[in-house]
Amino acid sequence: MTIANRATLTPLQHRCRAPEPVTVLVPARNEATRLPQLLADLRNQQDIELRVYVLDDDSTDETAAIAEQAIAGDERFVLLRCHSAPPPGWTGKAWACHQLAGHAADSILVFLDADVRLRPGALAAAATALRAERLHLLSPWPQQIAGSMSEQLVQPLLCWSWASLLPMTIANRSRRPSTAVACGQFLVFDADAYRAVGGHAAVAASATDDLDLARTLRRKGFRTAVRPAGELASCRMYRGRAELEAGYRRWLWSAYGSRAGSAAVGTAAGLIYLLPPVAAVFGRGPARRLGVAGYVAAVVGRLAARSLESPSLDWTDAASSLAHPVSVLAYARLSVTSHRDHARGALTWKGRELIGADYARACTE
Repeated sequence: MTIANRATLTPLQHRCRAPEPVTVLVPARNEATRLPQLLADLRNQQDIELRVYVLDDDSTDETAAIAEQAIAGDERFVLLRCHSAPPPGWTGKAWACHQLAGHAADSILVFLDADVRLRPGALAAAATALRAERLHLLSPWPQQIAGSMSEQLVQPLLCWSWASLLPMTIANRSRRPSTAVACGQFLVFDADAYRAVGGHAAVAASATDDLDLARTLRRKGFRTAVRPAGELASCRMYRGRAELEAGYRRWLWSAYGSRAGSAAVGTAAGLIYLLPPVAAVFGRGPARRLGVAGYVAAVVGRLAARSLESPSLDWTDAASSLAHPVSVLAYARLSVTSHRDHARGALTWKGRELIGADYARACTE
């Protein structure tokens, strides 16, 4: 499956000017170290007419001051400040995106996370693809940058999880919610379709608002698709083990619908990806040969999925692919701790409870 997807999914390419103006929406909570680089990338975008809104989401660091400095008087950029926790029933990110969307006037909306990095033609390529393919949501999949060993083990699993399970040329044409794929780091919407389904208000309490928005759009008859961003976009989602574990614990409890769903997926992954290397080491005769074949297939699939999102592979990609059984164990551990923390009501992100408990002050420009 991953080899077929690698052969058929083409990455975005910057070929021409964007067909219409675009509004870019950036939610930012405690992003003082990351946001300036994204804003610099946005200022350098080519062949596109942009309007950019950045929301400082009640940050406890210097996000607002640093963002204002990075904007440097560019009239295309507007800095908004929100001095409130999200209302009851909302996650922080969904509430921030909802506030941002209220300021957008153009017919193409782009939501970007602060840790995304863009090449100069990235937004023009994404907007062109959205219209050329008659989509209502395009999710360009950024290359997932992995720095530490824990990141190298876990982060490539994001792309691998769908590239190894879904025939994407079929899934991208389908309107079945179960085959939808999306990455909230970089989302490109037709504004009318986004508003028709209720925008982020439709997924206010979701820990995976990106995927649930794609599913909601499909339920209403709209078209969604995912495409590799190739060299045009990258993202280092987490930095180090502690941040990675906190990030995955925040949402893995909701990934498969229930504890039973997570247990079923974990059991299946164990049989498919852990049993073969055990058989390769400890088995004899046919069992050993089958174990070796299963392990090699897993490594090749992992490499094929990684090459789908990454313009070039290096030795760290090869090493993490060889350690794929360890990655599966690490993912299973994160899933267990996510369910545990969710049951205890202990899920937080960036110093805030996952679901807001109060709504004190209004957002002001």
